[in-house]
Amino acid sequence: MATMKDVARAAGVSIYTVSAALSGSAPVSPALRARVNKAVKALGYERNSVARDLRQGTSSLIGLIVSDVTNPFFTEFVDCIETHARQQGYSVLLGISGHDVAREAELLRLMRSHQAAGAILGPAGGKADYREAEFAVGRMKLVAVDNAFPALGVDAIALDNRKAAALAADHLLDLGHRRIGVIGGVPRQHVAQERLAGYRAALRRRGIAAEPALEESGNFRMEDGYAACRRLFALPRPPTALFVANNLMLIGVMRALGDLGLRVPQDVSVAGIDDFPWAAAFRPALTVVEQPIAAMAQAAFEALTARLSGADGPPLRQVFAPRLLIRESCRACER
Repeated sequence: MATMKDVARAAGVSIYTVSAALSGSAPVSPALRARVNKAVKALGYERNSVARDLRQGTSSLIGLIVSDVTNPFFTEFVDCIETHARQQGYSVLLGISGHDVAREAELLRLMRSHQAAGAILGPAGGKADYREAEFAVGRMKLVAVDNAFPALGVDAIALDNRKAAALAADHLLDLGHRRIGVIGGVPRQHVAQERLAGYRAALRRRGIAAEPALEESGNFRMEDGYAACRRLFALPRPPTALFVANNLMLIGVMRALGDLGLRVPQDVSVAGIDDFPWAAAFRPALTVVEQPIAAMAQAAFEALTARLSGADGPPLRQVFAPRLLIRESCRACER
């Protein structure tokens, strides 16, 4: 395996120049940097960042834990974080919790054991799961995203989830729908509770009482969203419209409606939360509430690196505004 000395010899420079060129710790002329990079590529040299971090008492590794990487929201979020990390000289260790609090705890321990300086975490649980706030102690800095609630005691980046749900529900109400079914997320999660609360508040403002029979949980999963939709349309009086609380469930819902022989929007109007690449490709194109994923990822990364740089003070919470994208999947109620 090539060493830094081998790179220095091949480039005709000192080992200190190689170190400065690779780490950016000191100015290096473009010509020398090009020679070093050429030698690195020719020799296949790989930097031992762990050894460097141990020498310097720092870490260039950060963790990222999300509940479901197949969810297009998290797919884009992970890509944005990885891009910011690479540009700033960090490596990312990715973990998938699967909405499992115990698995999340294992991943956090794993990241600590790998000397991660900090982590961006999409919490898997609800408030009761973090009473001891065990994950928030120790050397590793944390920033919570998505299912982030103030009681976590760390910096948090979140969507205004009540507003997001209200935007979708109000759009359906404006079209004359009064029996609006909702397919919500994991019941214990704060983000699911906030979206359900936003839906209920929209109904209440119009003088409409929420009906428990019209509220189903799809656990933020495609297959559960499919099953929840089937249950709603097995009711003696099924809904005329559906509000679906995330994109994976929305895909399941559209499949269920197709299997039931129901047309969108002729037979049932559909609106959801989370834009994703296929939303506009569906026929009809889907009306959704968009989260500003890139801005949220940037805010999360900047919050974490600020803490890693020594920023002190109480936990900060940044809440982002949603945006309604009206497409073709909703129409005026005719019943």
